[in-house]
Amino acid sequence: MTEALPDLLSDLIQSALKAGADAAEAVTSERQALSVGVRNGQLEDVEREEARDLGLRVFIGRRQASVSASDLSDATRTRLVERAVAMARLAPEDPYAALAPEDRLAHGPYPDLDLYDASERSAAELEAAAAETEAAALAVEGVAKSEGGHASWSTSAWRHLTSHGFEGVYRGSGFSLGAGVIAEKDGAMERGGEYRSSRHLSDLPGADEIGGEAGRRAVARVGPRKIASTTAPVIFENRVATQVLSPMVGAISGPSIARGSSFLKDRMGQLVLPAGVDLIDDPFRPRGMGSTPFDDEGVAVERRALVQDGRLTTWLLNSAAAAQLSLASTGHASRGLAGPPGVSTHNLHLEPGERDLAALMGDAGTGLLVTSMFGPSLNPNTGDWSAGVSGFWFENGAIAYPVSEVTVAGKLIDLYARLQRGSDLEFRGSFNSPSLLFDAVAIAGK
Repeated sequence: MTEALPDLLSDLIQSALKAGADAAEAVTSERQALSVGVRNGQLEDVEREEARDLGLRVFIGRRQASVSASDLSDATRTRLVERAVAMARLAPEDPYAALAPEDRLAHGPYPDLDLYDASERSAAELEAAAAETEAAALAVEGVAKSEGGHASWSTSAWRHLTSHGFEGVYRGSGFSLGAGVIAEKDGAMERGGEYRSSRHLSDLPGADEIGGEAGRRAVARVGPRKIASTTAPVIFENRVATQVLSPMVGAISGPSIARGSSFLKDRMGQLVLPAGVDLIDDPFRPRGMGSTPFDDEGVAVERRALVQDGRLTTWLLNSAAAAQLSLASTGHASRGLAGPPGVSTHNLHLEPGERDLAALMGDAGTGLLVTSMFGPSLNPNTGDWSAGVSGFWFENGAIAYPVSEVTVAGKLIDLYARLQRGSDLEFRGSFNSPSLLFDAVAIAGK
């Protein structure tokens, strides 16, 4: 990280205050990334990114404005301050526009979350890893064509200063590897793939594992059937189960509650999942993809059970939503370089149950195992939800055949009440869930 950046941000804030702002905050984002793609063992693309960007948000009373730039020269910073202050003077008043309350700010020293790995992969190393992953996928019997192998490496750094005394910085790294292939049988073709990412290179699965899984998933999907409309148990594989839970996250976001556009707006303290089920948000998980020592307003973060023993315990609040609801920020502010903060979780996961996927299918007997989902539709006020899915029909607890062109639907409040958890929780990203079983789900087929 450039040593001059702290002074640069401090100078920018002081310039904004001298120009007429009552308060200001400035952020910088630095990123380096390298990604390589191959197809049929041949180099297909190389992308290199080196970026350093700056964001400034200013307040004049209850008016605010934000600007950003990728040019950090003195002249650009001067124009940035002038433009931001001029925009704030013309902006409409927002009674909730302000920096985070000082008593909610995080203070260092911050915990070491082990988010940064200094290993830097060269283009040649990335190309070799991508080619090896693709080759492992192509080696699976039944795989006919490659859609490519991909590997990448990146580092990022985020620094945040405010006029009321907050200063924070953290950096992270990322490594990824994946492949996509097409399997063919009797003229029928299906795509399949596998992609993994990690903070540390040593945590990334090997090319053989990732490529082999990509090939197997493609082959298993060949020759899908259509099924008749019915009502049956549905299991969402752990890779897609978070897409069933994500509407809950949106429904407990502070802005949604403040607008009144949430199917959970009247459910605080009530059962929203079965008793015994916990939904945990942990910003402090070592090497977590969503780990952070503070939120994007500089507010202190903490490990929280958003749902504990099935009961909803909190909204997800940034400072503006908290002020609107006469509550305190929960440390869930999320922002880019420009614009006011929204809200997001950190490392979110549903605690697992005791039965593996095979046991869930065995207990369900006959039903649908969903392995991919697309085009979900949600009425945020009622929780009515539907999604196009594909996967496998199972009978007597065993996979019978692949299926596609299926829609599943239901009212989420009712579905969540009947949720049954698998034991196969894997921490693959910033939101993770075990496989989920729901009985008696409406399935629309042919």
